[in-house]
Amino acid sequence: MTLVSADAGKRMTEIADKVRHGERLSFEDGVFLYRSDDLLTIGQLANEVNLKKNGRKVYFIENMSLYFTNVCEAHCAFCNFRKDQGDEGAYTLTPEEMIAYVDQHIHPGVREFHIVGGHNPHVPFDYYVESIRALKKRYPNVTIKAYTAAEIDFYSRISGLSYREVLERLIDAGLESLTGGGAEILSAEYRKKMRVDKAGIEQYLEVHRQAHLLGLRTPTTMLYGSVESVEERVQHMLHIRSLQDETGGFQVFIPLSMQPISPNAGIRRRNSAFEDLKAIAISRLMLDNIPHIKAYFINIGTQLTQVALTMGASDAHGTIVRERISHAAGALTPAGITREDLMWLIRGAGRVPVERDTFYNEVQVFE
Repeated sequence: MTLVSADAGKRMTEIADKVRHGERLSFEDGVFLYRSDDLLTIGQLANEVNLKKNGRKVYFIENMSLYFTNVCEAHCAFCNFRKDQGDEGAYTLTPEEMIAYVDQHIHPGVREFHIVGGHNPHVPFDYYVESIRALKKRYPNVTIKAYTAAEIDFYSRISGLSYREVLERLIDAGLESLTGGGAEILSAEYRKKMRVDKAGIEQYLEVHRQAHLLGLRTPTTMLYGSVESVEERVQHMLHIRSLQDETGGFQVFIPLSMQPISPNAGIRRRNSAFEDLKAIAISRLMLDNIPHIKAYFINIGTQLTQVALTMGASDAHGTIVRERISHAAGALTPAGITREDLMWLIRGAGRVPVERDTFYNEVQVFE
């Protein structure tokens, strides 16, 4: 639906006034923005909000993505990473095997391990605990950011422990932050259509609530671009915004552009650049209480990430080493990037690169 009427122009002006006066946008405002084709105005407003929050700084981190297992009991329709036990390509690494992999690929600048994987019911909860413990013992100076809220819910089910007890066990082993995945779209109808047979809306939010209460600071995500409506996208953001009002524990919101099932899929099976930029900008406008919006180059590409830095994004993610989940689903983007290239992208957008740690403490500002 294209909005070109005088009434649409008036409504956009009203929203701009709210943004510039620091007033919170409503559900109806968010839906209007999604249905508008005025990307330049939306992006300009998001840029203004971001500059007030973060100035011209854009953050990145030197990190590695690690995957202990791809065996998973869930059969979510959008996932091409998962395997059943015994399938060709299925694996479950021992802590020793993971350490051998990391020893081979790590470099001295890595500050964070980003760890996610399948919901593997063939190993006990202690496997997941001891995997973290072994990594932390081998690399005590690297922050462990591990497991999605859906994984925590899974561990609770297989162990009989509460969310809080699961998190406490993992924190004792070395966990320092959760990852943001597992949210997909926080809508019952969406989760039914996409066969999201893992943690539901309340479970996802409750895991993050308990994590925040235990002092963890976490990211959160939204996987957009499949069967969900724009209303469901906006409601998803409002769920996150409401929990953030309560706990203040979210550091960054990450819009994740849905990838097709095959790298050979045509452009009509992928989100457009227009939609990807709109997702970044509207996230910045709706989520007034979250410090950062991330442009995830793994899903939207490096060049569009650079443009997104002028439309509300203040985080360009990190260097990564061999991302697998989005690429298993057909992503055509690089599986990693050098810090030099990342800094070049940030500077090319007229921004200041800032190397950060997991908690957005500034390690080095590259003026």
